[in-house]
Amino acid sequence: MQARGTGDRSARRIMLINSENHMNLKEQLKLSPLASLTSLAVLALAATTGVAHAETWVATATKAPVVTGATGATIQAQSLMQSGIATHVVVALKLRNKADLDAFTSAMVAGHGGQPLTKAQFMERYAPTAAQVQKVVDHLQRSGFINITVSDNRMLVSADGTAGSVKNAFNTEMRTYNVEGRTAYANVSDAAVPQSLGDTVMSVHGLQTVHTYHTMAKPAAVTLATTGHNPTEFPAIYNANGLPSAVNATIGIITQGSMQQTIADLNTFTSRAGYPTVNVKTVTVGSASSDTSGVGEWNMDTQDALAAAGGTIKQMILYTASTLSDADLTDTYNRAVSDNVAKTINVSLGECETSAKNSGIMASNDQIFQAAVAQGQTFAVSSGDSGAYECGGSSTSQSYPSVSPWVVSVGGTLLGTSGSGSNTTWTSESVWSCTGSSDCQQSNNGGAGGGPSLTESAPSWQLNAGVLGSSTKRGTPDIALNADPSSGALVLVKGATQQIGGTSLAAPLFTGFWARVQSMNNNALPFPSSNLYARAAANPGMFHDIVSGKNGGYSAASGWDYASGYGSLNVANFASVMAGGGGSTTPPASNALTNNVAVTGISVAANGSKTYTFAVPSGATSVTFKTSGGSGDTDLYVKLGSAPTTSSYLQKSDGTTTSESITLSAPTAGTYYVLVYGFKASSGVSLVAGYK
Repeated sequence: MQARGTGDRSARRIMLINSENHMNLKEQLKLSPLASLTSLAVLALAATTGVAHAETWVATATKAPVVTGATGATIQAQSLMQSGIATHVVVALKLRNKADLDAFTSAMVAGHGGQPLTKAQFMERYAPTAAQVQKVVDHLQRSGFINITVSDNRMLVSADGTAGSVKNAFNTEMRTYNVEGRTAYANVSDAAVPQSLGDTVMSVHGLQTVHTYHTMAKPAAVTLATTGHNPTEFPAIYNANGLPSAVNATIGIITQGSMQQTIADLNTFTSRAGYPTVNVKTVTVGSASSDTSGVGEWNMDTQDALAAAGGTIKQMILYTASTLSDADLTDTYNRAVSDNVAKTINVSLGECETSAKNSGIMASNDQIFQAAVAQGQTFAVSSGDSGAYECGGSSTSQSYPSVSPWVVSVGGTLLGTSGSGSNTTWTSESVWSCTGSSDCQQSNNGGAGGGPSLTESAPSWQLNAGVLGSSTKRGTPDIALNADPSSGALVLVKGATQQIGGTSLAAPLFTGFWARVQSMNNNALPFPSSNLYARAAANPGMFHDIVSGKNGGYSAASGWDYASGYGSLNVANFASVMAGGGGSTTPPASNALTNNVAVTGISVAANGSKTYTFAVPSGATSVTFKTSGGSGDTDLYVKLGSAPTTSSYLQKSDGTTTSESITLSAPTAGTYYVLVYGFKASSGVSLVAGYK
């Protein structure tokens, strides 16, 4: 196992232990075997001496992985790792003011107030403090780690060390495993930290490689005739040709390995399609890798996202991980969010959701995806290529991060069309189907991922839409697009055309379409899922409803279903509805209040008013709204879910001054509208709302 290098250039180097006496760990491994062992032994000795933890250990979200083969792989335990074996860890930190973030994001995505945050605003309100980060850095240093770096948004701390360092820092030994011929390693027990760090550390990544991500591309069978579609045809098929290209949009693609061939093929593709050359930027996160095994995947992502976006975009950023490990991809997701440049980001990857929960990446990555939503970014994620059985076995299970409530989950269809080129038209779609748990596996015939999550709760917008029946678990997918390899995309790979499908095709199609919609709206639209569910019933023309096919566990039906979500998009209609048209009801413009932060200097004319919103999270025991100060006479009105008037409200306070107060006990979670009404002309008034 090789150690990582100094890592992401955007990270801030915090400390290099005894830098004059310790070489970069990666450089140590380049020495002769004897010198390497000697250097690692020195580091191991530093990691196992002089380190004492008087504090109680407390658990993190990172548990010992399931290594019984329950996820379908043959896993054989081998020896404990020697203390000097090199490791690289990524420590994920907890966000601050999480209840306030939950309320803010829920209100913003529903269009009930608030604008996306800048990176600086997000960090000021929600990121771990510099003092919290330094305590983690100090703990890693004392435990024997070097090359300690902190991500720009202070959400991750990365470090190089040894198995001995891991034992010191996280109270667990590590063991090697044989996973179907691949050598892997994992923590023997749950990862823990000293009690003083329990409120700061969320999870620890890099302790296991037994369970990793995989791509969601599925090549067509070699015996098939060419039945796929040139990527340039998809805008016509899904009714996007009448929309402007995404000239104002920057698209992010999460990738892995070397991008040299992918960029060369993208340039060939644009030349043949008559598109302008794309402004491509590669951001290598961690150590550079020469791996080209995923070139077909990354080529499909880049070519189809570009075509769906109309062929002309502002920029494409390839965020490139070293490997498909949990640690490397966590780092890569976070880099895209920390940069906050790409507003639409494609992820054609996934892993068993129970493995993701067990390793702690579900907890940490959900925070990263929620941070993206707060900043106005959208991750589009493949729902999976193993039907309803991502984790293997006969029980249904789903793919992560598709099941995260903070991403758009994109499922797969078998697409029927007529015509050719820009005149290709949609004729039919059914689920990319499979017959059972074995047939549905990606390694066999494959099928569209979808079903109720075993691990993630449903977001409010899914529950409120009433599509889940009695289930309270996140349902996937949200929508579906072409994925069946037999109707897949004709992708340029090393200059030759290959027909490839999988939900790795569906996700970049949505990525390109959403970038197109965002570009039309100055990149100001919020994360689309909330409005998608809220407006679906009144605007069925947004979708091609898919009513046939089965992903092994679940069948398509009228309306939303676990096999295809709401169906595929009619992009022109979807764009209109997402921008506020299509007959949907858009709440009145309002100003969002922050918990216990006063808005001052409010002025209203006699019989005039101003409206504000305040998001109250679930679990709040009370909420209070108050006005005070200034001159005149104001009244205060409050209503849940829509703007109050002087005759329609939940509660009011109408004294004879500007001092008014309303308190609600055990309030229902949601967005409250607050009306400050001028009974007389008033000025200099302050308004504050707060929950407990």
